[in-house]
Amino acid sequence: MPTIHEKHAAVFKAFCDEKRLAIITMLHKGERCACELQEYLPIGQSTLSHHMKILCDSGVVVGRREGKWIYYSISRQGSEYAVELLKQLTAVSPD
Repeated sequence: MPTIHEKHAAVFKAFCDEKRLAIITMLHKGERCACELQEYLPIGQSTLSHHMKILCDSGVVVGRREGKWIYYSISRQGSEYAVELLKQLTAVSPD
């Protein structure tokens, strides 16, 4: 079971790569098949799988299998968690 700090770090890891940010931007418009993501990004299938694992491990993105394809989308719960996490960690305490 991951510690709370490991869970927090997984969220930030999801956002700290330009390819993953591009993927999140594409998913912001709705669910996308892995094949669509790969067409848009100049990366191979194994690299895409690596990025998708990091995004899914963070909870920000979820995947669902349909036949041989995996469709990815932004998780509402994961998104809300990431927003609240950033708010909590950057809140300035009153003097």
